[in-house]
Amino acid sequence: MNINILNKKEVLSLLEQGRKVEGRLWMELNEDGKYEIFFGKYNRKPQGYRWRDKLICYLEHGRVMESPERIKVYESVPKRLGAAGVGHVLQREAKDATAALRDCELGEVIFC
Repeated sequence: MNINILNKKEVLSLLEQGRKVEGRLWMELNEDGKYEIFFGKYNRKPQGYRWRDKLICYLEHGRVMESPERIKVYESVPKRLGAAGVGHVLQREAKDATAALRDCELGEVIFC
């Protein structure tokens, strides 16, 4: 059985530098009956490259944030307002958040 190891220069250079190499190892049968061993590094982003949520607007009891995929509304209303008061505050701040989303095209933080 004939075995060829591919990607060995790249992997060996990383190992010589003392770096850890994470990936997967697999073997494939070639058309001419030879086996080839492949090593594929994981294509991971380095730590610290996480997208930070962008603040759109501060509300009286929360804030509106933007991520790459979502608009997030965070609310924290005191219990002492009661059920009716909490409902009123949520409706009012939903209107404020909607208005801020319409006005935030310039990219600045809006205080509602």
